[in-house]
Amino acid sequence: MKRLLAFGLSLLLAFGAANGILAQEHDKFEVGQGTFLLNGKPFVIKAAEVHYPRIPEPYWEHRIEMCKALGMNTLCLYVFWNLHEPSPGQFDFSGNNDIARFCRLAQKHGMYVIVRPGPYVCAEWEMGGLPWWLLKKDDVRLRTLDPYYMERVGIFMKEVGRQLADLQVSRGGNIIMVQVENEYGSYGTDKPYVSAIRDLVRASGFTDVPLFQCDWSSNFTNNALDDLLWTVNFGTGANIDEQFRKLKSLRPDTPLMCSEFWSGWFDHWGRKHETRDAATMVSGIKDMLDRGISFSLYMTHGGTTFGWWGGANNPAYSAMCSSYDYDAPISEAGWTTRKYFKLRDLLQSYLPAGETLSEPPAPIPVIEVPAITRWQVAPLFDNLPAPKQTEDIRPMEQFDQGWGTILYRTTLKDDISGTLHIDEVHDWAQVFADGRLLGRLDRRQGEFTLPLKGTLKKGTRLDILVEAMGRVNFDKSIHDRKGITRRVEVLSGDTARELKGWTVYNLPPFHDFVSHRNYRPGKADGMPAYYRATFKLDRPGDTFLDMRTWGKGMVWVNGHALGRFWEIGPQQTLYMPGCWLKKGENEIIVLDLKGPAETCVAGLATPILDQLRVKAPETHRKDGQNLKLDGETPVHTGTFASGNGWQEVKFDHPVEGRFFCLDATSNYDGSNIAAIAELDVLGADGKPLSREHWTVVYADSEETRSGNRTADKVYDLQESTFWQTVDNTAYPHQLVIDLGRNCRVTGFRMLPRAEAGAPGQVKDYRIYVKAKDFAY
Repeated sequence: MKRLLAFGLSLLLAFGAANGILAQEHDKFEVGQGTFLLNGKPFVIKAAEVHYPRIPEPYWEHRIEMCKALGMNTLCLYVFWNLHEPSPGQFDFSGNNDIARFCRLAQKHGMYVIVRPGPYVCAEWEMGGLPWWLLKKDDVRLRTLDPYYMERVGIFMKEVGRQLADLQVSRGGNIIMVQVENEYGSYGTDKPYVSAIRDLVRASGFTDVPLFQCDWSSNFTNNALDDLLWTVNFGTGANIDEQFRKLKSLRPDTPLMCSEFWSGWFDHWGRKHETRDAATMVSGIKDMLDRGISFSLYMTHGGTTFGWWGGANNPAYSAMCSSYDYDAPISEAGWTTRKYFKLRDLLQSYLPAGETLSEPPAPIPVIEVPAITRWQVAPLFDNLPAPKQTEDIRPMEQFDQGWGTILYRTTLKDDISGTLHIDEVHDWAQVFADGRLLGRLDRRQGEFTLPLKGTLKKGTRLDILVEAMGRVNFDKSIHDRKGITRRVEVLSGDTARELKGWTVYNLPPFHDFVSHRNYRPGKADGMPAYYRATFKLDRPGDTFLDMRTWGKGMVWVNGHALGRFWEIGPQQTLYMPGCWLKKGENEIIVLDLKGPAETCVAGLATPILDQLRVKAPETHRKDGQNLKLDGETPVHTGTFASGNGWQEVKFDHPVEGRFFCLDATSNYDGSNIAAIAELDVLGADGKPLSREHWTVVYADSEETRSGNRTADKVYDLQESTFWQTVDNTAYPHQLVIDLGRNCRVTGFRMLPRAEAGAPGQVKDYRIYVKAKDFAY
């Protein structure tokens, strides 16, 4: 009996040790003096940011092993509210949404986890992770103490706690820290709101590990709570000492952590593919490790924003590509890269003597798929669902639709001529009269009007087909309703006549919907249509679907929504995980809203992420255009101080105007380059004006050869992006911004680049403000 009991006890101990469920085996993670402490010993967090929904669930373990072999000891991950609660009260934590399983897989491989449950996460994700159905309430105020919003946050956070609270290290799991909200200083100043979110996080069960909040070095004090750990986010090349200078002065004994060290950047439709230098990234991580600073590399593996989950920036509106490769050390398909091995070599050198890193797992096999050319077609206008009726135009959300495409249809009651004004298109529209295409409108370009050629007769069927390209995931613009948000009117002379009496058709992006259209042999003749085909495989494997002959739309394979495509690029292929393919017959469905040049899809062995096909000019200066400031009187002349960080300038007296001109006459480093990361214009109250409707009227020079360094970067709300002039164009350099309306201007704020020495920092300058545009 004693032998049997001893054997049973040994089994229990072994099981408990393997699964971390015995009290004496539990870890303790805490904030120490100048360092994090794991079981009482100093611990430097080397975290890999990865997002479970951007990785197919069968590949989770592969990507975790890749991070482990890189030299990371922790995984950092957001929790995506809109993914887990697609409709109010309906939660999904299964399959690819099973975040608890992801955490347990990380623990299996000896890795800790930092959880970032939001409720807002940004992440270039649809609406920053907030559910679209919040927008069905017209007066909802997101990310505030709005009662309805906070009620729903509480319900969601409680569900997150049910999934993850028992995985804290003190309870045998591997969660060592939990974040409160996300970069709230870039949204507003509201400590009571941030405090309320903190309380909900604690109430959900996260009471055993440190809670922290992350922000930028320029704004972290706006909402900093005394009882939370403070961390800072910044990108590769940033001046490390400068980024932590203020935090160290306020909390000299706190552990330092860069909670998002940006390894690359994300891609936008119609803009060049983004990359960041590998050596610069590794150098920044070395600088932090040498100072004992913890970090999370955002992203270590970006993956893919499958389906309709891609977000958008604003201002100016710009939707994200489906690939979230991010120029990260681990590629979109899970491959090692030059960045991977340079970083791995560095992290290996910081291991204790005698320890070595495990070898990276083998990559997933790749296959090529012969061209698929035999398709059946279901023209969109011939396959409409049951209609809904409304007298007035309303946004998509009011018709209980979250994503996809929506068709607004009316029959003209009178002849119309002039200009069709759609207020506002969110985000890409095609206008048809009796099935004939009249034109297309693109929110990215600020296109909301369509001149009518001739007269549309009474009885004409007017169709406006609007595709939702992704809700804004940053700043106040997250209140981003889709479809047509206000009205449709006809402008003729000084009159505006609103069109009424609409029939609405919801066209969601779900496989159950697109697979049940009436497919038949034939063609769609350039009109919006669904296409379906089958293809056979001898063996499955990863591949990249070549969409270069198609126009604009979305792809589904075997029921999985792969993402969006758009001929303009830069992304021309869609990552097709082999785990979603099967030996034998496979199904592919393509929705092309614009119409293909050729109905052909092949599976390539390598992706195409950097092929831009846009005819629009890359810069904000027309050929031969030169700003004329002769005879203009500056409202302010000054000299910026040398160094990193925001600088604020107040005018001697307020001025009225709509057009703001910065005329930079010299810089500090003696080069030809001018560079500015962010620019605020101060209003009558001394606070920054909204940038929502700003546009660049003129920039004398913009660097578009080596990166997306156009002038609109000064108001994109991203401190790590910047306007930069080309290196062969001498000073002076000018930038003219249309503020969107006449304003009372009292000054401005300027942020140089974040790198040490602030490359290209402007020294001497003149400011002009006018009610009317300048002469060119």
